[in-house]
Amino acid sequence: MTWRFGWLAWAMLVAGAGAARAETCREDRFENADYVVCTIDPAASDLRLFWRDREGAPYRSFAHLARSVEADGGRLVVAMNAGMYRTDFSPVGLYIENGEELRPADTTVIDGPPGQVPNFYKKPNGVFVLGKTSAGILTTDAFARERPDARFATQSGPMLVIEGRLHPALIPGSTDRTRRSGVGVCENGHVRFAISETEVNFHDFARLFRDHLSCANALFLDGGRGAGIFSPAFDRDDVSWHGGYGPMFGLVE
Repeated sequence: MTWRFGWLAWAMLVAGAGAARAETCREDRFENADYVVCTIDPAASDLRLFWRDREGAPYRSFAHLARSVEADGGRLVVAMNAGMYRTDFSPVGLYIENGEELRPADTTVIDGPPGQVPNFYKKPNGVFVLGKTSAGILTTDAFARERPDARFATQSGPMLVIEGRLHPALIPGSTDRTRRSGVGVCENGHVRFAISETEVNFHDFARLFRDHLSCANALFLDGGRGAGIFSPAFDRDDVSWHGGYGPMFGLVE
């Protein structure tokens, strides 16, 4: 479900956002599927993770997050769901915000055929890590070994691309198709977020990151009703049919 901004919001965007804002996201197409892809340079941008507001309540909506950022003197340029969450909107798995670990890593192992294992637990799953000037995506095991210095981090799963290779559980031609969102760390260290506008399977979505967006590592964030994007440049303020989102990525100006 998408809320369409009115003409006034669009006029404000054109007047005040600037060229860089408009260029952050673009429409894209790969193998008969439509996407919105947002590219961010972590060395030159204020990319963050958000979960709870000043009162300690989950933001749940991009609109709430945008108002909070504005109250602090900033402007929310782009936002996207940042991983899976529980019914109370708390993150499933590791979550680090402003250098503080608010939720530990989930290392649960669930055995069974891939189709019977929840997406988060299709090993290897992984962690998106944002440092001071760079970003990375590691498998959960690699993150536990290396313990990189993280300002922000979120755990999700499955990994889509691992050092240039597709996750071994992803099936070419799978009929499991839905809207999906994900994040990759790509050429020149740029972070690329993608959300599908049409239904895609995991294998095709992973190939988008590896073969089209040049991402050596990529991580699935969520699908179906849990995938959404905020982008005034695209007249988008998606809402989750689950009653809200859990953690969110946000690019602030």
